[in-house]
Amino acid sequence: MKPSSPNHDLSTLSCQHLSGVGQRIAERLARVGVYCVQDLLFHLPSRYQDRTRLYPIATITPGDHVVIEGDIITVSTPKAGRTKLLCRLEDATGRIHLRFFYLSTQQMKSLKVGTKLRCYGEVRLGMYGMEMIHPEYSLVTQEVIIPVDENLTPIYPTTEGLSQRTWRKLIAQALQLMTSGSLLQDILPTAVLQKLSFPTLTEALHFVHSPPSDAPLELLIEKKHGSQKRLVFEELLAHRLSLLNLKNLFQVQQAIPLPKTSTLTTQFLQLLSFQLTSAQQKVNEEIDNDLCRAHPMLRLVQGDVGSGKTVVAALAVLQAVGQGCQSAVLAPTELLVDQHCNTFKKWFEPLGIKVVMLSGQVKTALRREVLNDIATGQAQVVIGTQAIFQKGIAFSKLALIIVDEQHRFGVQQRALLREKGVHENHYPHQLIMTATPIPRTLAMSVYADLDCSIIDELPPGRTPVVTRVISNDRRDEVLARIKDACKSGRQAYWVCTLIEESDVLQCQAAEETAATLHAALPELKVALIHGRMKSSEKEQIMHAFKNGEIHLLVATTVIEVGVDVPKASLMVIENAERLGLAQLHQLRGRVGRGAIESHCLLLYQAPIAKFAKERLAVMRETTDGFKIAQRDLELRGPGEVLGTKQTGDIALRIADLVRDSDLFPAVQQVANTFLQNYQELVTPLIKRWLRDSERFGQV
Repeated sequence: MKPSSPNHDLSTLSCQHLSGVGQRIAERLARVGVYCVQDLLFHLPSRYQDRTRLYPIATITPGDHVVIEGDIITVSTPKAGRTKLLCRLEDATGRIHLRFFYLSTQQMKSLKVGTKLRCYGEVRLGMYGMEMIHPEYSLVTQEVIIPVDENLTPIYPTTEGLSQRTWRKLIAQALQLMTSGSLLQDILPTAVLQKLSFPTLTEALHFVHSPPSDAPLELLIEKKHGSQKRLVFEELLAHRLSLLNLKNLFQVQQAIPLPKTSTLTTQFLQLLSFQLTSAQQKVNEEIDNDLCRAHPMLRLVQGDVGSGKTVVAALAVLQAVGQGCQSAVLAPTELLVDQHCNTFKKWFEPLGIKVVMLSGQVKTALRREVLNDIATGQAQVVIGTQAIFQKGIAFSKLALIIVDEQHRFGVQQRALLREKGVHENHYPHQLIMTATPIPRTLAMSVYADLDCSIIDELPPGRTPVVTRVISNDRRDEVLARIKDACKSGRQAYWVCTLIEESDVLQCQAAEETAATLHAALPELKVALIHGRMKSSEKEQIMHAFKNGEIHLLVATTVIEVGVDVPKASLMVIENAERLGLAQLHQLRGRVGRGAIESHCLLLYQAPIAKFAKERLAVMRETTDGFKIAQRDLELRGPGEVLGTKQTGDIALRIADLVRDSDLFPAVQQVANTFLQNYQELVTPLIKRWLRDSERFGQV
């Protein structure tokens, strides 16, 4: 270790202070988010190996990860295959083969008959009985006696160029600095630690990086040991505090109050062909109360497929229009933008409200006209895709942003839209809608900055969809059902998971499927729709389908959201085992929109994996979106459920939102305590765990 004062602050002390860390190693550490010594200490093991005792060869079995010791009794270099060297190792109890695929010249020379080796690796069953492939090994001599490890061996997440040995050496230095008086702040107050029976930070880090040989390995593997939970708790607390800080930031920012204009709202409700459900009325009141305030609303509206979120959004838009302001409605796909645009025009044009669409399909002269209407304020409602983010698009007085299917947009994308609405130091209100129900535990952790509303009631007259899971071998039966349904005046969807054929996924292309179905059902009108079609083509096909001119619509998952065809009572989803629960639930929601009994047939290709079988069983058992979302969370994890695996919205380092959900109530309670009594500790805690915490203040 390079010489230093014992009073270094480890949160600012560069890793280059440590012995063995030059510019190249520092760059590799930075790849995994490690910049300072504190980062090293919080780079925790992903698993452990038990190298604390020697196993007699006769006692080991395939699948074991063990330390063995013995003499090399034969060495061979097989001519066939990849094996470069095959050694037979023997102790007093038995024999095992060691197989090596790549070795240096020096290693080849050292591995000879009569050499004693200490090896660690996984035991497998091979051609000659038990074997280890590329074990870690050390030469044992009379002069050098190698003691077994006193502690469990940590295995760290790594990147190219950083070996496990390097990680262990660097973290050992970091632990030494921590215990020799350098500053590593234990941010959790003693009262909190005692109440939750947590160890101190120093104790927890020492234990996690270097567990004693008698440590409960199962608890450590499951990340449920008290020392691990103490660190997980701290990370979850940091995330919650960062989101609550964001909420507080919004509450001190200014927004244009948008009180309800009773005349406009009354006219709108009278024009509707249906009555609002009590759940819609309740959520509308919550939004109304938010919009009346002089700071920005930040509300998430969850509602199952078909619960009527769009009309609630429309009522919020009317409050902005009533105060002479603009609203922007953002949707992830062109098809959903078209759907929203048609719906809002039908509702608003009789009231004299101008609705415009802005997407990639709006070209040249029409685009210039739309941009002018937005800039001058003539367009009161703007509906679009990410095209709204583009430079050169200026709003006159944007006061309300509505984001539909919010989990499809990254944090930074939403920030760009929000910045468009800053007008004379006033920020826009934000209403975020999702038809993907978010489990309560996930919402508590990921959306602590949002006020949450739930539309938990479907409009009257809806009949639950009956779901069946059917092997692809029974396609003829499925075709017969489609024929019967369409002959009786109903309509059907056939959903393909891909547009183009893929040998890897073995899915039929949508074009080929449409042709096959057309040939099999010549008396039916079959049409095809997919995301690569022009907006005008899609609109034309959907219009014909809604009007009953098309019996069977073959589609990709582009029809997942937004399309409403009451006579469609049969949904066939091909290769259903390849889709997640949330997506299957969304697709199923396209049928059952009226009083007709509806069915969803999930076709799978045998043989089916256990994991996929579990998903399809959940779909068969329930139509409750929240139950499905909870099961989806358990099966696939939060990054998949929220669609943030690529966008990185959830950047948890050691916590797991499913595994650690039992900590959420305590995290909530302690977060409130911090904000009331320990305000000075909030920023250091957030900085420790969220290096990019500044971005949370922008969205």
